[in-house]
Amino acid sequence: MTQARQHSIQVVAHRGASEDAPEHTLAAYKKAIEDGADALECDVRLTADGHLVCVHDRRVNRTSNGRGAVSALELADLATLDFGSWMENMDSEESPDWKDRSLTSVLTLERLLELVADTDRRIELAIETKHPTRWAGQVEERLLHMLARFGLDGPAPGEGPGSSPVRIMSFSARSLHRIADAAPQLPTVYLMQFVSPRLRDGRLPAGARIAGPGIRIVRNQPGYVERLHKAGHRVHVWTVNEPEDVELCVRLGVEAIITNRPKQVLSQLGRLA
Repeated sequence: MTQARQHSIQVVAHRGASEDAPEHTLAAYKKAIEDGADALECDVRLTADGHLVCVHDRRVNRTSNGRGAVSALELADLATLDFGSWMENMDSEESPDWKDRSLTSVLTLERLLELVADTDRRIELAIETKHPTRWAGQVEERLLHMLARFGLDGPAPGEGPGSSPVRIMSFSARSLHRIADAAPQLPTVYLMQFVSPRLRDGRLPAGARIAGPGIRIVRNQPGYVERLHKAGHRVHVWTVNEPEDVELCVRLGVEAIITNRPKQVLSQLGRLA
């Protein structure tokens, strides 16, 4: 594989640099930017009072010192929690920056967008929608409203179609269909834990423009990537942490690698000094 091909693969920081700092915290995203990630991946959920926050799980139990479902808590409730304390026992020779409480409070999507806007280089965003059934449509509606506020609901000024710095991802084809209907200019990524029999030929559900297979699919069915490419789809693979999986993705010509270890992957691709 040529050096040029390796450089063309986008490295996306999964929940930030989440191996080095607590996932979905300001600390993790600042570290990912510092490490040179091309894009930041985040999950968004809607709080009881209508705020979009970056939390992966339905409940906050695993990643904070609190308990309860995100959808049942208000932003003020979440703001009292520490989303970094669960990681404090990890081995480290020095006290990491993320032990600063200001870097591990709940992260709103608005704050993450502000961070990206203040960065002096282009950082793209891969935003995954998460929501209970009762919020159907509301997450997408509020997400698009927030992106419009920041001027991120389409290509950047002077750039052509398909150059948007934001893409929306989901395991839900219905969610992506809502996005495609309301904002057809935004790229959409259909995430997959397995390949549905009806999609084995490389097709994607209506409203999806990019394929997002998990690394297990790619390991077990490497020919699927070729079928996706033949069908005209880009391929963004998650979550790619091991060097041998990075090499596999390079060999198969995927367009993006989503990883907890952006610095290590960039180094493997020859993009760090």
